[in-house]
Formats: sequence, C-alpha cells, structure tokens
Amino acid sequence: MPYRTAAALLLPVVLPVLLVPAAARADAGPPWTAAPAAGDRPAAAQGRGAFYLEGAAGAVLADRLSVVNPGDRPRTIELHATGGWIALATARVGVPPRTRAEVPLTVTVPAGTPPGDHAGTVVAGGEGRVVRVPVTVRVRGPALSALSVEHVRVGGTGRGAVIAYEVVNRGSTVLAPTVTLRAEGLFGEVLRRPAARVPASLAPGARARLSQEWPGAPRLDRLRVSVTATAADGAYAAASAAYVPLPWLWPSLAAAGAVAVAAAVLGAVRRAGRRRARP
Repeated sequence: MPYRTAAALLLPVVLPVLLVPAAARADAGPPWTAAPAAGDRPAAAQGRGAFYLEGAAGAVLADRLSVVNPGDRPRTIELHATGGWIALATARVGVPPRTRAEVPLTVTVPAGTPPGDHAGTVVAGGEGRVVRVPVTVRVRGPALSALSVEHVRVGGTGRGAVIAYEVVNRGSTVLAPTVTLRAEGLFGEVLRRPAARVPASLAPGARARLSQEWPGAPRLDRLRVSVTATAADGAYAAASAAYVPLPWLWPSLAAAGAVAVAAAVLGAVRRAGRRRARP
C-alpha cells in the first residue's frame, strides 16, 4: 500500500485524538468519589460507606464529608441532604486536581425525639454522576415497644363486607406487628384469621391504615369484630366494634315481639272478661 494511501486511511482515526484537549482526555480516568471522612478516626472506622451518629434528643452531632478528585482538572460538586436534620457547610464544593475536600456537616436532633434510629441521606452530584451516602442517627434513650389499634369499623354486608382499622406504633422502636381478625355473634365465633397486607416493619410514630374483605360475613346476626396486634418483643393492642349487618332487623323483631306480647295480653283480658260475664 502506498504511503500516502495509508496516511489517508489513518488520518480520520488519529486526528480526533490529537485534537482532544488534555483536560478532556483526563476525564476518562477514575471518577470523583464522596464518602464520610476518615480524619483521625481509628483504623476500624476508615473507609466508611455511611454516616452513623449517636446522641440524645436535642443534641447537635458533627461529622465531615470527603470529596476526592483523582483527575487532572478541578471539579465542582453540588451537595444537598435529605431528612431535615442534616445541614451541610456548603451547597457546592470545588476540588482541585488529585486532591480532596472535606465538607463539615451537622445533625441537629429535635428535642423530644423518641429513642431509636432515624435515617437521612447526603447527596453529591456533578458531571453526570450522583453519589448518595446514607446517614443513620441513633437517638439514645430507653427503648419502648407499644402498639395501638384504632378506628375499627365494618362496612357493607354479605360478600361486600370490609373490615377497616389502623395500627399505630406508639413506641420508640421499629416493630413488625402481626394482626389477627376475630368476630363473634349470638351463636359463637364466626371469624378468626390473620390479617393480610400488614407492613413488615412499622417505624416509631408510623400509622398503617388497613382493610380486608370479609366475603363470608353473616347477614342475620349481631356481631362484635375484634382486631388484635402483637409484636415479637411483647407489644400488644386490641380494639373492637359492633357490627349489625341489617340494622333494621333487630328493631323490627323487637317491635314484632312487643306487638305479639300486647296481643297476647289483650286476648287474655278479653277471655277473662267473657268468663266473668257468664251466669
């Protein structure tokens, strides 16, 4: 192949590489990273992948985010946090080539916060890359497990009956409640089953609004429907509600009974009067 022909073929391939600025070619190197700063922490805490802070309600906790730029040109990284308690010293940090920048952050735990774990996230983004660093804040205090069952009600009749209720975590620890539905009528128990679609975990203060169809609900009965919630650590709660599928039935039966009694009494009076009237 002649030299000029080979050069003509290679030129479209080589020329774009030669024309790309050095700074742009450096972008192909390792990307920037963001993680909790190691600082003077012990070796066991080096290379942390998440923030973990612990303190009492009302405390202000501090840490640092380390943003590392291994490239050959400066980078600007945008920062923000989710969770409400986290404040970053800046919303934008410039990192020189082949160095790192450490950004202080504080976590302010509101007074009166119940003990337990609370989550947030520090988010760093730039040049098409996003890094999310989890934040876990453990609020000190006695662990309390407590549940409540509220607003039990039954709507519809027959195959359209639905049991609705709410389960609330009133304690300071995450709970995995188990819920049982029961119903008793005039002639004994007519329902006992585990509830469906109960959350696998319920955070402190969280409320789960639940409902379940009851296609086998009796049509002619006076019922007491109970909802019981329990957790593995001993938390227990129960609530119930009355359910009359046909609310007009019992007043009608009572009225019919009263009419029958009145008719019987009137008939007895009339028969007694006739006996007295005989010679």
